[in-house]
Amino acid sequence: MADYDLDSVSVSRDSLAGERFDGLARYGDLLPLPADAVPSAGEGTTPLTPCPEFADELGVEAVYVKDEGANPTGTTADRGAALTVGATRELGADAVALPTTGDAGQSVAAYAARAGLDSEAFVPTRSTFVAKAMTNVHGGEMNVVGGRYPDAVATFADAMSERTSDPDPEAAQWHSLAPFDGPYRHEGAKTLLLEVFEQLDWERPDAVVHPTGHGLGVVGSHLAAEQASALGLVDEAPALHVAQPDACAPIVAADDSGADETDVWDQPDTLVGALEVPDPAGGALALEAVRETGGWAVGASDDDALEAAVALAGEGVETSATGGVGAAAAQHLAAEGHFDDDDTVVLVNPVAGNKENDVLRSHLMRKGV
Repeated sequence: MADYDLDSVSVSRDSLAGERFDGLARYGDLLPLPADAVPSAGEGTTPLTPCPEFADELGVEAVYVKDEGANPTGTTADRGAALTVGATRELGADAVALPTTGDAGQSVAAYAARAGLDSEAFVPTRSTFVAKAMTNVHGGEMNVVGGRYPDAVATFADAMSERTSDPDPEAAQWHSLAPFDGPYRHEGAKTLLLEVFEQLDWERPDAVVHPTGHGLGVVGSHLAAEQASALGLVDEAPALHVAQPDACAPIVAADDSGADETDVWDQPDTLVGALEVPDPAGGALALEAVRETGGWAVGASDDDALEAAVALAGEGVETSATGGVGAAAAQHLAAEGHFDDDDTVVLVNPVAGNKENDVLRSHLMRKGV
């Protein structure tokens, strides 16, 4: 984790009201990298869209969707990619690599191109066509690994070891951008909740629901809440909820059992490939975020997630299957009495709906639509 001396940080509601920058640069004093070192493509400052019909369904005062699909490559990964690629360039590295379920590979390829770095993504065969195609379009190299995400992780680890031991001085040494290998990806992710606070005129939401794979988003929001509270921007943290597919829910299982760390999920099998992460690198930190803020870790079936995504789309908010996991989890939280009728609930949509249109359309076709 990055360390901050918040006593020396001059960030206030008034200073942000006069801030001329948008995106990550708006919160530059709360980031571990100078704004001019970030190869920004305009990430951040994404819409916070009200969904009154979904609020009525949940029985709460208001529901907002934080639509991360509006980021440059259509994913919340852009926030962390901008920061971590910039930091890598500052360190003097000339190439980056990572294992990914897909979207982060596209994102890193785009930001590496802006920063003049080479990139390589290790993705499972089931990764979406658009993520694989656009990784190459942005100039990134890609190793498509047979099997599922853990197979891509294992192949990445072997390749990193080979690169490190390569005696050829001309061989490019990869800098790992794997989740939680450094602080920059979750530090970039924390700007999401800082934006939400500001977009709600500093009235903190009662709950924020994060669809979760490795835990970058919810861990980033926990950091944001802690810093915003310490600086007097908000009174206290919102409840941070983790949402995972029922068929790959290691954080949910750990929370249910009272464990402090996650166990590897034995047989992951969800249609929501972006969240099929059976061994989350940030599992322990995600559990800490949930428990310290009074949140819950909740699972949702694939069918419920797809149906919830379609329901939000019916209000004009183009929600991905990944985002649908969070929306379905919110429905379960409401049914279990975890929301009050005057609550404001924020649902994070991590990925643009049109990046996962195939699984959404297939869901409708199975219903005869």
